[in-house]
Amino acid sequence: MARKVAIVQSNYIPWKGYFDLIHMVDEFILFDDMQYTRRDWRNRNKVKTANGLSWLTIPVEVKGKYYQKINETVINDPTWKQSHWQTIQHNYQKAKYFREYSEIFKEMYLNANETLLSQINHRCITLICRILEINTKISWSMDYQNVDGKTERLVSLCQQAGATEYISGPAARDYIDGQLFEAAGIKLSYIDYSGYSEYTQLYPPFEHGVSVIDLILNEGPDAPKYMQSF
Repeated sequence: MARKVAIVQSNYIPWKGYFDLIHMVDEFILFDDMQYTRRDWRNRNKVKTANGLSWLTIPVEVKGKYYQKINETVINDPTWKQSHWQTIQHNYQKAKYFREYSEIFKEMYLNANETLLSQINHRCITLICRILEINTKISWSMDYQNVDGKTERLVSLCQQAGATEYISGPAARDYIDGQLFEAAGIKLSYIDYSGYSEYTQLYPPFEHGVSVIDLILNEGPDAPKYMQSF
C-alpha cells in the first residue's frame, strides 16, 4: 500500500509551500532533533506591511549554544507573542477575512505559553493545518530510532514510518544520495514550488514568500485554490 512521507525541520508560521508538502503526504515528520540554524526559518518568517516586508522573529537563547538542537532551543522573551499578534492585527485588519480568523490567530498567539521553539512551531503548524483542513499525521523524528548519516537517517525514518515514497524539498538535491533510497525500495521525489498563482494581497507588489497567514487572511476558505496540492 502506497504511503508518502516528508521529513522537514519545523518552521515558524511557514509559507504556503510548506503546507502543500504536508498535504501531499500521509505522514509529515518534524525533524527537530537536528542542529538549530541561526538566521533561518526555524524562528522567523515574513509578513506584508504598508512599509514592505517585515520579519516576525521569536527571540531564542543562542549565546554559547552553537550545537543545540531545534527541540532544545529555548524562547528567551515571553512577550514575543503579544508583539507578533499586534503586528499581524495592525497590518491585516483590512484583509478581507481578518474578522473571520482573528479570534483563531489571537488565541494561537496569546495562549502560546510553551517555552521551547519546537513546541511553538508545532502549535502554529497544527492550527494552520486545521484551518486548511489538512489531516496529515504530524510526528516527530524523536519518535523514531536514530541512525548515523544524513541520507541514511532519512531512509531509516522512512522505513520506520512505512513509507513507499519520500517527498523532499528541492534544496535537498544538493546532499541526498538517491541510490540509498533506491536500494531501500523507496521512491524519491522532489516538490516543485514554481507556478503559484497570485491572489488578492495587501500592499503591492505581490510576494509569494510570506507566511501562509497572509494567504488565509486575504482569501479565507478559498486559500487552497492558490496552493498546488489541493
